[in-house]
Amino acid sequence: MSDILSITAPIYATIAIGYTIVRLGWFRPDDMQIFGRYVLNLALPALLFSSLATKPLSEVIRPDFLLVMLSGALLTQTISFGWFSITAPDPLRRALAVMGSACPNSGFIGYPVMLLVFPDQAGVILALNLLLENVALIPLGLVLLDLASGRGGLSPIRLLWAVLTGLLRRPMVLAMLAGLCVSAMNLSLPEPALRLTGMFGTSAAALALVVIGGSLVGLPLMGNRLLAAQITAAKLLLHPAMVALVATLLTHLGLIDMSHDMRIAAILSAAMPVLSIYPLLAQERGLGGAAAIALLLATSCAFVTLNLLLAWLV
Repeated sequence: MSDILSITAPIYATIAIGYTIVRLGWFRPDDMQIFGRYVLNLALPALLFSSLATKPLSEVIRPDFLLVMLSGALLTQTISFGWFSITAPDPLRRALAVMGSACPNSGFIGYPVMLLVFPDQAGVILALNLLLENVALIPLGLVLLDLASGRGGLSPIRLLWAVLTGLLRRPMVLAMLAGLCVSAMNLSLPEPALRLTGMFGTSAAALALVVIGGSLVGLPLMGNRLLAAQITAAKLLLHPAMVALVATLLTHLGLIDMSHDMRIAAILSAAMPVLSIYPLLAQERGLGGAAAIALLLATSCAFVTLNLLLAWLV
């Protein structure tokens, strides 16, 4: 167990440091937004580009991993939709809960975990997870929220176009596309370029965790605590269970040939707490309190669930 704690303890210690420095007033909550934008718009894109550009395309494109993650997420959301139709029949709350059940925090918590468990593959795993989340899971969640709030007036084609144009403006997506192009063309980057992207990339993990901790200070914790607890359970328990189930079934049927390490990476990726921008997306619909409680609960409880999962899998 001490080996498992050696992986998770530094991660949650860094989160605690982020919480403490904001709580003590050394940094303001607004500073966390600035740091967060640095991570999302510069550090993680540099990391993604260097991780993809320096590996052969065959090591970067993992259809089996994407299939397992997408199928597991959709199965989780389907079960969650049925469950929350009973416990949260209000369409907007149900849509919020369904989104939270299968959208993990791959960038701010997932990557630091993978960096310690699979240091050689952490960048590729991050790229695959972010590709899936940005192209499928987050847009699907936003569509559900818009439909539930009565703002889904766009035609399917215009909605798809809006999603695609929004994706192409994100630095992380642009960095992934650039890295894939370099990998596909089998180009060798000059050493100064590798050092430049490496410097920014190495700053991503620690600062991302500090941002998570600092962002927990001052969250609006007035909301539906029962709903938040159910979202947390769906995210930390149901989602990784469904990914494990899908991986086992597809492997047994001979439809995929996933390595042991990538299978563990998929289950761990699904076991991450809810994405950090969850309360911001919910706040626009008047449900910021429930989402903030879910973020706090999921991030805190993941210390226990991740340790147990790592002890079982690794």
